[in-house]
Amino acid sequence: MSSGWKYSSRAVLVVGVACLAAPVDSWAGAPIKLSGAIGGIVTNASGDAQMGASVVLYDRLERVSGRVFTDERGEFRFPALFPEIYSVRVTLANFVPALKKDILVQPGTRAMLNVNLTTLFSSIQIAYPPVEKGTVMTDDWKWMLRTAASTRPVLRFLPDPIAKSPRPGTHGPVFSDTRGLLELSAGEGTQVTGIGTQADLGTAFALATSVYGNHQLELSGNLGYGAQTGVPAAAFRTAYTVGGGPEISVTMRQLFLPGHGGAGAGTDPTLPALRSVSASVDQRTELSDEATLQYGFTMDSVSFGDRVSYFSPYARLAYSLGDLGDVAVGYSSGNARPDLSSRVGQDSDLQRDLSSVGLFPRISVRSGRVQVQRGNEYEISFSRKIGSRKVDVSAYRETVNNAALSLVAPLGAYAAGGDLLPDLFTGNAIFNAGNYTTTGYTAALTQSVGQNFHATIMWGTMAGLSAGHKELVSSSPDELRSMIRASRRQALTAEVSGTAPWTGTHLIAGYQWLGDAAWVTLGNLYSMQSLRPLPGLNLYIRQPLPGLSLLPWRIEATAELRNLLAEGYLPLHVPSGQQALLVENPRSFRGGLSFIF
Repeated sequence: MSSGWKYSSRAVLVVGVACLAAPVDSWAGAPIKLSGAIGGIVTNASGDAQMGASVVLYDRLERVSGRVFTDERGEFRFPALFPEIYSVRVTLANFVPALKKDILVQPGTRAMLNVNLTTLFSSIQIAYPPVEKGTVMTDDWKWMLRTAASTRPVLRFLPDPIAKSPRPGTHGPVFSDTRGLLELSAGEGTQVTGIGTQADLGTAFALATSVYGNHQLELSGNLGYGAQTGVPAAAFRTAYTVGGGPEISVTMRQLFLPGHGGAGAGTDPTLPALRSVSASVDQRTELSDEATLQYGFTMDSVSFGDRVSYFSPYARLAYSLGDLGDVAVGYSSGNARPDLSSRVGQDSDLQRDLSSVGLFPRISVRSGRVQVQRGNEYEISFSRKIGSRKVDVSAYRETVNNAALSLVAPLGAYAAGGDLLPDLFTGNAIFNAGNYTTTGYTAALTQSVGQNFHATIMWGTMAGLSAGHKELVSSSPDELRSMIRASRRQALTAEVSGTAPWTGTHLIAGYQWLGDAAWVTLGNLYSMQSLRPLPGLNLYIRQPLPGLSLLPWRIEATAELRNLLAEGYLPLHVPSGQQALLVENPRSFRGGLSFIF
């Protein structure tokens, strides 16, 4: 009995050891993969593999998680990634960088990217085949590449062993990737940006198309009648980009000034029309993976009785310090360049065209001669992302020549001759406040709230103009000019922006607190930063509207309300006992519909 028990115990022990020594696959089949991967291939527009392209991987907090270079076959890979959402940025000299966000990496799968670098519009396509041992690209991924239009010439086998060369002079379609934007708007007041006056003319359009797949042609215009004066005005812009070279643009504007009688008085035959022609050259160069240089110039010619011509160069160098942040140094002279750090989006280039085409130069009259407001800007900035927060710090020195302000005065208090010019759009007057120089700084902290909303608080200094005793004894413009003094004040700005995930409503709401309101707020007019606070209370709303699926466009309703509380107005007492106002940022209301196709 004891002997049988002993042999049975030994048998059980042997079976247990054998079970422990057995491979895991015999228990659970294939091993469970807890990590994923990202891989892909980089090609040009002809489908040729690109070696040496820099591929940078970012995590969901936009921190650098890895950096590799493509091999001789144009392939790259990021193995053993923790499952989450990533972003990939691909750069190569002489090509437009490609950026793809929201790449989901799941356990046991590889996100395969087909990166097509071009000199116009780079793109990335994603597929999710399973991870296989010993290979970077699966057969499913290869078949997808073979069927892609950009890579088909080099990844498919022709039935004829000798490929026929195309006939000289043959090209693909002349126009492709055509996009357009049409805006119908109306408003009350004048939209003033500090660097120019933009008419609410009623109809604006922008059209962009690719020519032979390698060049870019953009046409935009703004035409109609002034909202308050009823005078006709028009502006047109044409821009052309040759391959990866500079963008060359020409802008023409024309406006008939209102009569002396104010709004609704029509045009005055004694006043000439305002005409301006601008020719610009803009270039963006990737000096390295970390350094980007933007530079160019504009030649302007303004005709209003006299002809004024001036040259406006600019340059901005941005350098990435990796996880430590980004540094940028900029200089501009003449015209402002707020578009250098504009938002990036699907229609950002079209919106940029519409914002610039109707921006008339700010002109005034001093000593009987026409003057154009110009500025010189030197600035340095630093930005860094720390988790869900972003810190921006900048310092600047700005000089403004022939600052043009709006003068709201009682009827008859000032004559329209001399150094006062009828306002381009409102029937008030334009006053030349002279020249001033200011220096300052700004510090901003942006907190992301989820994935759709951001809250920003900014503290810094801004320029302003104040008057000494604020009471005029005569109607002489020279007396008013002698009273004005440039000053620097502290300002606190709070802003909330975001997009509602369900309705698609995009909202930007901001308020700038100045403390002492008895001065004309100017701000940093010629700043090249993306954060550009506006005085007072400001709201911007963009609401997508449901459209018919058969229509080739989408519709958005927009509303923009600036300086709702009418802050930053400098009151002055005129000899008649009434009150006049000097205004830099008047209250304005604008709204309309946008058709995007």
